Amino acid sequence: MTTDLSLASAVEALGDGRFCGVVPDGWQQGRGAFGGLVLALLLRAIERSEPDGGRCTRALTGDLCGPVLPGPVEIVVETLRRGNNLSNLDARLIQNGEVQARASAVLSVPRVNVEIPRRSPPATPHWETLSAVDMRPPIAPVFTAHFEYRPVTAMFAEPEGTRGWLLPRTPLVRLDGPALVAMLDAWWPAIFAIEGRPRIVATVSFTAELLRPLESLRPDVPLLHVGRVAAASEGFFVEMRELWQGEHLVAMNQQTFAILK
Repeated sequence: MTTDLSLASAVEALGDGRFCGVVPDGWQQGRGAFGGLVLALLLRAIERSEPDGGRCTRALTGDLCGPVLPGPVEIVVETLRRGNNLSNLDARLIQNGEVQARASAVLSVPRVNVEIPRRSPPATPHWETLSAVDMRPPIAPVFTAHFEYRPVTAMFAEPEGTRGWLLPRTPLVRLDGPALVAMLDAWWPAIFAIEGRPRIVATVSFTAELLRPLESLRPDVPLLHVGRVAAASEGFFVEMRELWQGEHLVAMNQQTFAILK
């Protein structure tokens, strides 16, 4: 079992837009792998398929169709269009002959800066002043053992949502796009805090926006997670998430969850 997020999401090119990978044991959220790892695998294959290293991932949208079990997977990437500065690519993750996840990504070179009022992160106690919580089974999914959590808000009975610091336990060499996508999905759902109890939920749709030059991010510095429930109806809820590093908003995420129980 690898504890390294970069190795867990590694893929190998087979040619003609096809990649293979192995979902390691120990990264599950229930029966299948946690969605952040599945989406990281898809994004890594997409980024490997883009020949221009200057085009970075700006946005990723994905659907988690079914549980991805530990073991080998195949990823098929299709380039939908490559313009002068922007690429659109689509990927499908296949296991045992069935599509279990898919994702589309927009990759682009940097463009013109737009000056807008700058947001500040919410006032939060510093990482070093907070205690880590043990998020291992049986109180949490298996994959949480690979991250260090230092919550600011309570897991339950916190109507404003969730807030806390997050860092992989195995240090990353580089905080890249796939790692950010995985970390956007690593915190527990904010609906737990609102309802005051855990739920069995599953992500069915995922959108991520990557907002900072990756070379400006430090892999050894914790990220501040902020999450809130935006709406809920008929057994589904939408959650908005943010990741901050220092004074900078690094990534945003919208997820649609299905409430299973």
